[in-house]
Amino acid sequence: MTGPLRRAAWNLRRRWRRVFALLVVGGGVLAPLVTSLWWTLPVVWFLGLFVVLPVLHTLAKPLPESGNGVESHAGDPALDALRERYARGEINEREFERRLDRLLETEDVDAADPADGVPTRVRENVEREIRRIRE
Repeated sequence: MTGPLRRAAWNLRRRWRRVFALLVVGGGVLAPLVTSLWWTLPVVWFLGLFVVLPVLHTLAKPLPESGNGVESHAGDPALDALRERYARGEINEREFERRLDRLLETEDVDAADPADGVPTRVRENVEREIRRIRE
């Protein structure tokens, strides 16, 4: 039972805009049936999709990290752990780069670019890390 519940929780966290849009569409369809007023359908759809959804999206959007201008990798705990080990001196640069390559090989298939097999987002993160190390 953990599988479907975890998937539902992940979808609500990551795809809440889609879930909200589906709820608005469903609410718009139900509104005329409940109120017996035909014009409630476009009103609910307009307010939900063109007013409330953009406001919620703006409020839920994470703020960029200020300071050095480098993005955070909060969504990639393996990369964070690897960076911490390198920063503490537990692994050297060669080992760090080897493990970064291994992370690229084991990256989730859903995020992969079918053209070259390596996710663009991951490649950019790795290149950014290598530039940071070499500086």
